[in-house]
Amino acid sequence: MTAPLEGIRVVEIASYVAAPAAGALLRDLGADVVKVEVPHGEIYRHSTPRTNGIRHPFPEAAHFQMDNRGKRSLTLDVTRAPARRALTRLIAQADIVITNMLPGRLVKYGLDPATLRADRPELICARVSGYGPDGANADEPAFDYTAYWARAGFMDQMRDEGVPPSFLRGGVGDHALALSVVTGVLAALRVRDKTGAGQVVDVNLLHVGLYIQGNDAAQALATGEAPPRHDRSRPRNPLWNHYQTRDGRWIFLVMIESDRYWPTLCKALGLEDLAADERFSGPVERYRGSEELTARLAERIGERSLDEWRKVFADHRLIWAPVLTLQEAVAEPAAEEAGAFVEVNHPTAGSFRSVAAPLRMSGSDLTSDVPAPGLGEHSREVLAEVGLTPDEIDEALGGR
Repeated sequence: MTAPLEGIRVVEIASYVAAPAAGALLRDLGADVVKVEVPHGEIYRHSTPRTNGIRHPFPEAAHFQMDNRGKRSLTLDVTRAPARRALTRLIAQADIVITNMLPGRLVKYGLDPATLRADRPELICARVSGYGPDGANADEPAFDYTAYWARAGFMDQMRDEGVPPSFLRGGVGDHALALSVVTGVLAALRVRDKTGAGQVVDVNLLHVGLYIQGNDAAQALATGEAPPRHDRSRPRNPLWNHYQTRDGRWIFLVMIESDRYWPTLCKALGLEDLAADERFSGPVERYRGSEELTARLAERIGERSLDEWRKVFADHRLIWAPVLTLQEAVAEPAAEEAGAFVEVNHPTAGSFRSVAAPLRMSGSDLTSDVPAPGLGEHSREVLAEVGLTPDEIDEALGGR
């Protein structure tokens, strides 16, 4: 099978998650992705499970492996002129540059799109930032924790009433942003195929955060008001709520069209009397009696364990899900059947499972099962490919 991006070279000048995750997806699609790292390697590479509070002695950073699979590693100190010259030579033979360096640093080192594209208008430059390339916040450093989560209103909106804001798990906003970067890059390649001209693709975490919570953000823009937070004790729709089971687990009911599922839910729960109760006969009535009805459903669901409810609900066509732990989620047959995981064979860490690219193509194989490169593993190889002599390579690498 032909890889969709076979023959496309990407130079990735980035660290941490968002831009590298986009580079990994482009590599999955067949591009040759050269990752440019600082000589000592980015922090993310060295973030092993034990540094994150996990006791397992797995020797590699599993999340770094996922976001850098299949790339080639080139280590350069871009503060040195010989290294910058070597990088410029590499970019001169590339189709795409992806970076999350701040605009000021890009200009300082001659890596900004205007400089790179002055003589190569066909080059596609993808920039990842916290707040976009313009305005007062353009050079402000950011993580998805700050721009995507806190400043986009997500952190405040995604909590129940009366509880503190929730902490964001690592890489959540970054991986959402990576999909946007890939979308933009693929569109830019399509335009270049037609016109021969490249362009600059800009994606920022703040915008992605507002887009991901677009249902709420669109309403806030149109009305000037934020939608009310969910209140589990009196939801607007008691059939769209989470309930605790006898063994301390949780069930999430998601019957948004409540009239359609109300009789079936009552039968599954053994609460046929509620189906005949005029106080709960329609969505408006169930909303008005939400607190009482929710308490009744919570009491009933709390009488059985999660496994018992699994067996009961298996006989009824309802929209629901158990609230799984992460360990349970990655062991779910449904995730395996969905193609969510791949087996990676690493030269030193051995065989381990990882998360695959979130798509499949009927006519192309994706390559999510390739390990991330060792630090600087391909430095000399890559620089020789773009025409540097052995002496020039030594100078670019600082004698390494």
